[in-house]
Amino acid sequence: MPLDAKDTRRRRSSSLVYTEPPESLEQLSDQSALPNLNAEWVNAKGAWIIHFVLIITGKILFDIMPGVSQELSWTLTNISYTAGSYLMFHYVRGVPFDFNSGAYDNLNMWEQIDNGDQYTPAKKFLMFVPIALFLVSTHYTHYDLTYFIINTMATIAVVVPKLPSAHRIRFSIFSPPPDDE
Repeated sequence: MPLDAKDTRRRRSSSLVYTEPPESLEQLSDQSALPNLNAEWVNAKGAWIIHFVLIITGKILFDIMPGVSQELSWTLTNISYTAGSYLMFHYVRGVPFDFNSGAYDNLNMWEQIDNGDQYTPAKKFLMFVPIALFLVSTHYTHYDLTYFIINTMATIAVVVPKLPSAHRIRFSIFSPPPDDE
């Protein structure tokens, strides 16, 4: 009895946690064929400075808004940076360029940086920035419990996906697993 096309497809898991399968030999070959322009900029000169520029610009932007206290300004700066960092490094998968035959389609930018190696200088820096911003924002909110909880949750949301134990792990609430066809 022949199998129907629907029967041969893998069903979606109802689990909230999804582990991305390893790349095939073809994908690994495609990845090594060309440089990954999507992740190379992280190690370029001046790339680390942009994080401080964005944080300072965000802080100034929130400071000039009427009715925003210093405590709220620091918390909004922390939330904005961590949300942008999560979106850029952990949510979006693949490469926006169409030159590598989809070799990185299953990887987010964090997994693409330094070919997935952990504890490289770039990854240490990108781990340090949200933690340092958390410490600064907690200090300038005068350790208020409400602001502390908000800043802690925002920082945890962006630091946990950077940990080696979270490598290639997806949470389906934020990023649903792909349908296999």
